[in-house]
Amino acid sequence: MPVAKGSTIDPARTRATILEAATPVLYERGLDGIGVTELCARLGVSKETLYRHFGTKDGLVQAVLEARSERVSTWLADAVAAAGDDPADQLTAVFDALQRWYEEPVFRGCAMTNAAAQHHVEAVRAITARHLGRYLELLTGIAARAGAADPHVLARQLLILVEGATVVAAHLGPAGTGEHGRRAALALLSASTPDRRPRP
Repeated sequence: MPVAKGSTIDPARTRATILEAATPVLYERGLDGIGVTELCARLGVSKETLYRHFGTKDGLVQAVLEARSERVSTWLADAVAAAGDDPADQLTAVFDALQRWYEEPVFRGCAMTNAAAQHHVEAVRAITARHLGRYLELLTGIAARAGAADPHVLARQLLILVEGATVVAAHLGPAGTGEHGRRAALALLSASTPDRRPRP
């Protein structure tokens, strides 16, 4: 990441640039599927620069995961907000958004659960747990607005469908996976909120 002569080095910008470049590489190759030397070559930075901004490769991994979690959580929350006030429409929006993600050529499954499986360190597992907690918060809100007797239980059940659909799409292909997840989620929502009519 050479700096043009006469320009000023901006540490925050350099860090952000490294994060942006590292995210697709680590997602494609896996956290442990690329060494520091190759990673630095792919990013166009020296090891010294990497270590200066992140301490270690693990520090970079954790920063990448935190940034991705924030981005994904915001993306799904925006999809729910754009769906209007009806909880069934909001839940549909979640699975529609996921289906679009599953169909992307670079889709490799959930980066957070992949990370927890690949990289058995407490810091990564904690980031994954916080990420799933954000999903639960979003889904609990939908369940509460739908009038579920126990929104927290329903949200955990919906999260199982979300993560299950993501695993199936990653390993068996995306075709129809979001649709199947949506139908199961709406059926579960209807069963958990007796006053609501089932959606097709």
